[in-house]
Amino acid sequence: MQGNRGFKMDQQNHAPRKQMMHQQQHPHHHQQQQQQHHHQQHHHQQQHQQEAPSPTNGQQMNSPNEGVTIDLKNFRKPGEKTYTQRSRLFVGNLPSDVTEEELRKMFEKYGKAGEIYIHKDKGFGFIRLETRTLAEIAKAELDNLPLRGKQLRVRFACHSAALSVKNLPQFVSNELLEEAFSIFGQVERAVVIVDDRGRPTGKGIVEFASKPSARKALDRCADGSYLLTAFPRPITVEPMDQHDEEEGLPEKLINKNQMYHKEREQPARFAQPGSFEYEYAMRWKALIEMEKQQQDQVDRNIKEAQEKMEVEMEAARHEHQVMLMRQDLMRRQEELRRMEELHNQEMQKRKQMELRHEEERRRREEETRRQQEEMLRRQESYKGNYPDSREADLRMAQMAMPGSIGINNRPPLNATNVPAGTTASAGAGAMMPEGAAIGLATPPTERFGQAPNIESLGGNNQTAFPRGTPGGGDFGPNKRRRY
Repeated sequence: MQGNRGFKMDQQNHAPRKQMMHQQQHPHHHQQQQQQHHHQQHHHQQQHQQEAPSPTNGQQMNSPNEGVTIDLKNFRKPGEKTYTQRSRLFVGNLPSDVTEEELRKMFEKYGKAGEIYIHKDKGFGFIRLETRTLAEIAKAELDNLPLRGKQLRVRFACHSAALSVKNLPQFVSNELLEEAFSIFGQVERAVVIVDDRGRPTGKGIVEFASKPSARKALDRCADGSYLLTAFPRPITVEPMDQHDEEEGLPEKLINKNQMYHKEREQPARFAQPGSFEYEYAMRWKALIEMEKQQQDQVDRNIKEAQEKMEVEMEAARHEHQVMLMRQDLMRRQEELRRMEELHNQEMQKRKQMELRHEEERRRREEETRRQQEEMLRRQESYKGNYPDSREADLRMAQMAMPGSIGINNRPPLNATNVPAGTTASAGAGAMMPEGAAIGLATPPTERFGQAPNIESLGGNNQTAFPRGTPGGGDFGPNKRRRY
């Protein structure tokens, strides 16, 4: 199967060589065939433009190349963003008197234009359509359209806010790439470039809606290390080189100056061995081969350095994880020790608090006991100073009995020595003790037991000692007063 494939490829490779040899042998015949082929291609393109359907907004347009009415929604992909810079067209070779309204009417059948700009001095302008598909249709139909003696030049405008991303990790998708660059501004399109088998190449394209967002992303990624996944390899962001890989460089666009005619004197050919061209052609070929070999060697060196870096990175990651685990263990031990210290401090505080509570309780008990003893002492002293109520009542009853000595009829202290009819001196009565004044003082000791004296006191001094009631025999001779 591989042999058949190789045989077919050889046939395909030999076909252009035979054609080129035929062109070298018959150059004039080849030019006639080429002109005829271009004429047929141009005629076929005009027929295709006339038969191609023209998208409208639901209304049939009166234009030379109008066709079947097509809904513009059919030209929009699911989830496609509209009015992006990918749908922005460059319109060149404009007449100097063209207006924005005229340019809008020219592109009206391809949908509503979102942006129109005309530089009248330089004769070019820009217009932005809704989708990329509509822009491609407008470009195919309006390119080389004559307008006031000039042919319009319609091309896709360069994306001024596009960035090229390199060193993308293996598991980065379009969605992840767009999400990662959305922090810098609005992203219109983000694509991870893959090979013919769909495997990622490590490169991508990010298109922003404005230049400031692209500049911000470029500066931030250049100053720092922006990582998209767990793999610690930063991405590389560069301004994207704009290439037109669709239209290329047609013959009509080449500047046909003197150098053009000099270079075009000879057609394409293989250098003949032994000739001047062959010698220097081989030198150029050797130089190109040396460049390729050096580039391959640089790529191999870079690949080996990357593999070495990955091995060192894995070892360093393992060591870093071990260090983190060790630090975490030390941190936990320190935290445990701190918790133990806090627990010990708390226990000491509790013990001190219990001791203070116990001391306070003892102090309160001591104070309570002291207060009780004080109250008992006060009660005992009160009972000693004041007899009980029964004894006080008895004393009051005795004082109130008839025949008892009152305050008004008590004799003076020296009444026994005062002759009859003589008035007692006021000074003697005034000098009586306090007990004799209230009738509780006993008579002098030398007078007790002498009846004549007592009777003489009673007979001679009736004014001072009037006789009491018959029940007053308590103060007779040989009787003492009861207290």
